[in-house]
Amino acid sequence: MSTATYTVSGMTCGHCVASVKEEVGEVPGVTDVEVVLETGQLTVTSDEPVDAAAVSAAVAEAGYQLV
Repeated sequence: MSTATYTVSGMTCGHCVASVKEEVGEVPGVTDVEVVLETGQLTVTSDEPVDAAAVSAAVAEAGYQLV
C-alpha cells in the first residue's frame, strides 16, 4: 500500500472537495482519496505508487491545482 499527500489550492466549499475526490478517485490504482477543505490537504492511497502527474492532471480536471 502506498500513500501520498499533496496540497490543493483554490477549494472553497464541499462541492470543491467532492469534485477533487471524484476526479482523483478515477486515477488507475487509487483505492482511497481524502480531502481536507480547511488545509487543502489531499491524501491519495493506492496499492502501488501513483504517478504524481496523473494526480495533478486529475486535480486540474476538477478545476484546481496542486501547490
